[in-house]
Amino acid sequence: MRLAWMTDIHLNFLGTQQIETFLDSILEEKPDALLITGDIGEANSVEDYLKRMAEHVQCPIYFVLGNHDYYHGSIEGVRTRIRRLGRSHPLLCWLPDCGVVRLTEDVALVGHGGWSDGGYGDFMKSSISLNDYLLIGELARKKPYRRALLTMLRALGMEAASHLQDALDEALREVPHVIVALHSPPFMEACWHEGQSATKDNPYLPHFTCKACGDVLLAAANKYPQRKITVLCGHTHGGGSVQIRPNLHVTTGAAVYEQPRIQQVLTL
Repeated sequence: MRLAWMTDIHLNFLGTQQIETFLDSILEEKPDALLITGDIGEANSVEDYLKRMAEHVQCPIYFVLGNHDYYHGSIEGVRTRIRRLGRSHPLLCWLPDCGVVRLTEDVALVGHGGWSDGGYGDFMKSSISLNDYLLIGELARKKPYRRALLTMLRALGMEAASHLQDALDEALREVPHVIVALHSPPFMEACWHEGQSATKDNPYLPHFTCKACGDVLLAAANKYPQRKITVLCGHTHGGGSVQIRPNLHVTTGAAVYEQPRIQQVLTL
């Protein structure tokens, strides 16, 4: 099986012909399925982009949402529409709603967009303020109150972690290799931005990582030492790979606005 992984493709930055060219480049790889780890478009366009991709490539598309996919909308509203789309379209699978996807006899796929939850670094002292806190309805209402905003981000991270824990445990009981799709990197060591890996005092770190999901992954790796966990994520636009545990590997995809590309084609 050939699984083509891409992340942070931001199709809303492209014109019609650019999108067609990108989709044609996907077909050239002859994938059996696609995996997208978030930031496909924005709240008012992500559904249309997904349908357009499915129509063009004519293979299953497994995906999670990224923070940009909620821009100019609300988390609840976007998720409701995406859930409806995934349940009605034969080729579109929103991973938080699909549970464990068996790709081959030995490989399963699980995923959730996760959420950068302020768990690493010092959110309260960070000088960074993302557009998320202005352009996503639920977060914009909390922005004037930084402690309340952090509380909401932590709740979103825990929600993602709870889903991931259940799905990952189910998958690891059944197969020797599980691929985990996330948007936000789950570890500080997997957070690259502007060519540099993050340090504890990096002001971007709290906004670019989901510690709650990282904790779940560490627990799973320890519980199932003979199983292999491969994490694919994005969000930071900086790329790199890191071996967190002997059986836990994370790859963060690099991205450039207006230059969407396939990160890897995994042969399973």
